[in-house]
Amino acid sequence: MSFGEIITWPFAKLMVLFYNLTNSYGLALILFSLTVNLVLMPFMAKSKKSMMRTTRLQPRIQELQRRHEGNQQKLNAEMQKLYQEEGFNPASGCLWSLLPLFLLFPLYSIIRLPITRMMMADASVVDSLSELFTEQVSNLSARAAGYKEIILTNLAHANWSSIPEELKTKGLMDINLNFLGVPLGDTPDWRVIFTGPWTWAAIGLFLIPFISAGLSWVSMKVSTAINPTTADAQSQSMNKSMNMMMPLMSVVFCFMMPAAMGIYWISNSVFGMARDYALTKYYKKQLDIEDAERLAARSQREKELEAKREETERLKAEGKTEVNANTSKKKLQASEKQKSEERKAAIIRDERAARRERLGIKETEKPASQVGNRRYARGRAYVPDRYENPEAAEEATLAAALASEGQDSIDDTVENSEVTPNEQE
Repeated sequence: MSFGEIITWPFAKLMVLFYNLTNSYGLALILFSLTVNLVLMPFMAKSKKSMMRTTRLQPRIQELQRRHEGNQQKLNAEMQKLYQEEGFNPASGCLWSLLPLFLLFPLYSIIRLPITRMMMADASVVDSLSELFTEQVSNLSARAAGYKEIILTNLAHANWSSIPEELKTKGLMDINLNFLGVPLGDTPDWRVIFTGPWTWAAIGLFLIPFISAGLSWVSMKVSTAINPTTADAQSQSMNKSMNMMMPLMSVVFCFMMPAAMGIYWISNSVFGMARDYALTKYYKKQLDIEDAERLAARSQREKELEAKREETERLKAEGKTEVNANTSKKKLQASEKQKSEERKAAIIRDERAARRERLGIKETEKPASQVGNRRYARGRAYVPDRYENPEAAEEATLAAALASEGQDSIDDTVENSEVTPNEQE
């Protein structure tokens, strides 16, 4: 058994099983497509979840891109940090989505070579049938010669009573390649619309590529509708182009291959839409729960850090912080000097505030991003509750950015003092 036969063996057995159950080549292809979709469901579910999580992270990714525009190294580091916090691998769903493409090659093989690959008959059967039907296959064109086994299968079915028993014992089966009156072993011909014949078989063959392309387009539209994205204009334009190109490519391939491939793609689009809808509905609920838990955990962690910082500040103010015995004398002196400067700065700030109050001067409202006298230390588009309230984060970010336009980055009403690490975000 050759390598190709080993690869196609499970596909062939499945097709023969479904044909024997239904006695219909078209129904066998539809059941084959359904089985493939069910087998791939766990892998496609992984890909689906990864895509949905990517979509949910888009607002935060776009915020990082705005904040670190022009600094690719910093952006990559922040993106990696975001993925680690979310426990997300952006490449985890890519490979699984390619699996259906690899299945097309063995499927095409058993459709193109129904005798040696689907029936798994001996190669000598093809030679014997060629001798038996010499007149019909002696002058085949180069293209038709590539589908010689399909022609022999049709001839064997039409003349099954005259087929020698020896060939049947070698694996030859009586398979009818027609489905609803359409010969699925034939390749659709676009010229039929101009030259005829105007039979149902010819018209059905002609329609299969367009039905396949139409369902492919509907499938992508449904997927886009139930999975809205926040991609930028360039990405959206690219997606629209893909939504047009894929159906057109489907038409081209259907006119190049036996119509059986078109039936497979049609059924695959129908089952794919059902699968996409079910997975979207399931993972939407699951991701909502995960996001709520992650948000609660982040909020609790931030509250604990804030409480710890406030406690440290209180102890510092009361002079109750413990001094590390291993701290060098030079560091202790530097710490005392810093504390002295902070006390002086606090006295100056208090005096300035009192003087401004006596003169009736109102304090300028400080933005949430201000640290010390640096008005936009945390960024000109900083929004404190961007994680707790992600729905309004984008609008609030834009508002903060607009409010900071033309404003000085240094607040002259605040003493220029060194900022401690605890004051950083």
